[in-house]
Amino acid sequence: MDFVHVTIISESYTNNKELIMTQEQQREVNSAGDQIRQIRIQKLTDLADKGVNPYPYVFNKTADAAQLQDKYKDIEPGVETEDEYSVAGRVMAVRNSGMFIDLMDSSGKIQIFSHKQNLSEEQLQILKLIDIGDIVGFTGTIRRTPRGELSIKATSLTMLSKSLLPLPEKFHGLTDVETRYRQRYVDMIVNEDVRKTFRTRSLIIQKIREFLTNRGFLEVETPMLHPQAGGANARPFITHHNTLDMDMFLRIAPELYLKRLMVGGVSEKIFEINRSFRNEGIDVRHNPEFTMMELYQAYVDYNEMMTLTETLVSTVAQEVLGTMKIQYGDNEIDLTPPWDRKTMIGAIQEKTGIDFGTCYTLEDAKNKAKSLGVDPEDCDNWGKVIDLIFEEKVEPTLIQPVHIIDYPRDISPLAKVHRDNDRLTERFETRVNGWEIANAFSELTDPIDQRMRFEAQMQAKANGDDEAMPIDEDYICALEHGAPPMGGLGLGIDRLIMLLTNSPSIRDVIAFPTLKKRQ
Repeated sequence: MDFVHVTIISESYTNNKELIMTQEQQREVNSAGDQIRQIRIQKLTDLADKGVNPYPYVFNKTADAAQLQDKYKDIEPGVETEDEYSVAGRVMAVRNSGMFIDLMDSSGKIQIFSHKQNLSEEQLQILKLIDIGDIVGFTGTIRRTPRGELSIKATSLTMLSKSLLPLPEKFHGLTDVETRYRQRYVDMIVNEDVRKTFRTRSLIIQKIREFLTNRGFLEVETPMLHPQAGGANARPFITHHNTLDMDMFLRIAPELYLKRLMVGGVSEKIFEINRSFRNEGIDVRHNPEFTMMELYQAYVDYNEMMTLTETLVSTVAQEVLGTMKIQYGDNEIDLTPPWDRKTMIGAIQEKTGIDFGTCYTLEDAKNKAKSLGVDPEDCDNWGKVIDLIFEEKVEPTLIQPVHIIDYPRDISPLAKVHRDNDRLTERFETRVNGWEIANAFSELTDPIDQRMRFEAQMQAKANGDDEAMPIDEDYICALEHGAPPMGGLGLGIDRLIMLLTNSPSIRDVIAFPTLKKRQ
């Protein structure tokens, strides 16, 4: 650091030391954390007094901890080398007044041996100001201690970031669930399993992308701000565009824009890994902001989508985890294709003994639902009754992967009518561990039928269904230009990651989940 810069740093902290301490004294020091922060503020000014910038610009790091652990795994205890490296990371433990430091970077941990014989008096003074949580760079040679610990014998050190707040106590870690989600950065620092989950998340998404591009799918992007909500039955978030003076909606699904691209012929196979937003409840499987993958393929139907779904999920599991048999909670789940296929009506009959395919009126379906202990009073059509019964009586039992096929037409406004039964559609949802992880159709491409479905949705909205879709005139216009027959698939990325990482809540796989504002 040049002399001028040292002077600036020193003035910034030392000359304003009284101001800093006065501001700090305004806080009521009534906790151990506050007291520790006061001590570290003092160390910050002490560093500046010594001409040390506690927040420098760069550090020439030449190796990661994991690289060194692997490269020198065979050297014997007590052996020293002349191989010199510079490492950097966060201080996680300090022993013997700083002689031994555990340094953690993103790859792992390595021990620092900082003996007074190898450091200058100036550096030893800086060593005394190091705390757990600080980010520090060390340069030195490789040795293995007589006790067998690979170490860097430090010849110099550089303060890279002075931590003012303490980390959670090391033996208990960060265990408060709400604090973990609100301060995810701390959660990641102290919990290796959390860091591993998010590295695995990144790898899963990478493998999904590779799987699709290797099969000729073109990755595309569609708008996140929509002039009207559509593509799914969900309540949207509403925002306002000032320049255009119009309300807009955060995307609840990319479906209708992706199908416009299919009309345009940009490719016969397209996909988008996208963020979507739904103004709905929050629980272990739902977050208002979530990630999904949606794809479309021309000239195929929902049968091809079933095969694609199970091949994609099982391939990603094999490449990321090395197995198609995963453990989730108490259950071992076998993702090996082919997966079972059951009609929705058949799955309900299997569990309840009632064939709802022979219920031809809404009233009859409601009466049979009541006989099963299901309350259907809010259901205004046959399809909603069927869906409710399935949700309550069947869905929780579907642990092994299964495609539930042939959904009611009433609740599937974007799917083609089933070619053998016009009360149903060629739609399936894939269930694993009782959860929906995928939703797919033989896509509706008839603009006349699509308008009728939208109009039925508008009637439902008028009757109080705030999740029903509006009529999208431009989308109908696109269909009137001609869309190829196609299959479409939506895959819930967050839920898939939950399954593949054995995570109990969606909040565990979203780095910064939506939380209620703290008072």
